[in-house]
Amino acid sequence: MDLLKIFLSGNGRVTTDSRKVQPGDIFFALKGDNYDGNRFAITALERGAALAVTDDPALKGERIMFADNALCKLQELAGNYRRYTGVPLLAITGSNGKTTTRELISAVLSRKFRVHSSSGNLNNHIGVPLTILSAPRDTEIMVVEMGANHTGEIGSLCRIADPDKGIITNIGRAHLEGFGSFDGVVQAKSELYAYLGKKGGTIICNRSNQILDMMVEKFGCGASVVDYYHPGDNRWVIKEQGMDPGLVVEAEISGVPYTIRTHLFGKHNTENVAAAIATGLLYGVEPGAIVTALEDYLPENNRSQIMITETNRVVCDSYNANPSSMEEAINSFREASKGRGTVILGDMLELGGYSGDEHRKITAMLDRIPGFDVILVGPQFASAGNPATHKMFDTVNDLISWLTDNPVKDTFVMVKGSRGIGLEKIYPHL
Repeated sequence: MDLLKIFLSGNGRVTTDSRKVQPGDIFFALKGDNYDGNRFAITALERGAALAVTDDPALKGERIMFADNALCKLQELAGNYRRYTGVPLLAITGSNGKTTTRELISAVLSRKFRVHSSSGNLNNHIGVPLTILSAPRDTEIMVVEMGANHTGEIGSLCRIADPDKGIITNIGRAHLEGFGSFDGVVQAKSELYAYLGKKGGTIICNRSNQILDMMVEKFGCGASVVDYYHPGDNRWVIKEQGMDPGLVVEAEISGVPYTIRTHLFGKHNTENVAAAIATGLLYGVEPGAIVTALEDYLPENNRSQIMITETNRVVCDSYNANPSSMEEAINSFREASKGRGTVILGDMLELGGYSGDEHRKITAMLDRIPGFDVILVGPQFASAGNPATHKMFDTVNDLISWLTDNPVKDTFVMVKGSRGIGLEKIYPHL
């Protein structure tokens, strides 16, 4: 069977969830640690799937395709479809800000093109193929986020998505357990630059970032390099940045001044805004349209959101956390709150042997800001914190019980932690 031909002649949908099958879908029977999609292949067909791709040789039938590995077959189909469409594809990776940058860039490019981009956290070996395969036939540009926690993953995703252009947002101390060290993070993320170098693609880079500039020189040989502030024939500069309460950026684009009032919290998002401006200018989006897109963008999923409750103003940034992003968020909150407010932090996960030191660095940083009321959640912060200056809770439920009897009122609050800690549960109690 020619799987691409079947995909193109059908409804153009694939799924890995038998519960979501629609008539004409292609169902891929993927395996995980706690599930085996092969068990649901027949159910998918009964619900109207045109084809089930399985790696269980015991499953046979007219609408069943056997593959040595169903996941590899999904990735192969995605790569073939991406090359069939031939549309430009921009890949985005980095330690922090991948999703925000991807969403900002998509918002900007959508002012001129039909853009298809990743949704949610579909940025891994399954999510990237699903993103590509869900692109409508009239897509003009794809914007694909790539995440990784082990060396080799970005290179593998590049071979599937075959990007023409790429952005690394930054390099920080994230997923140290998987990468082994900061140098491991550099090596892993550089796989995007290396792929674009071999292909002769384009790297869009903040060359004022010394680490990224070094990586371009070391790994990006063969690629065209576009500086954030010199995209194509354009020249632009950031004059000033502040918060009111969202990030406000004063920029001058080709000699014309613009004030960009975003809904994003934190000066650390300035680089994400810069990436979106640079990409928009490179693709020929008018500056005024770029500014409007950035101002209209509303963050969600607890990423740099500002929420006003009945009693507090709350920064909701609990989707993800690592030492680099935690430090940036604390510094931004310190400035925005003028050193007064409540900081609620959850453990930073996937740091391996570095975890103890990194959590102690954060608590020491907090102790240098005496105006903060500090609440820490999780076993790592519980061992790194100071009972004399920090309130500490083993679990989110313990914190919720405390908040019920000790409500936080009439203050500025920042909430940040790794998604696995579940800090989003406390928002109704603030």
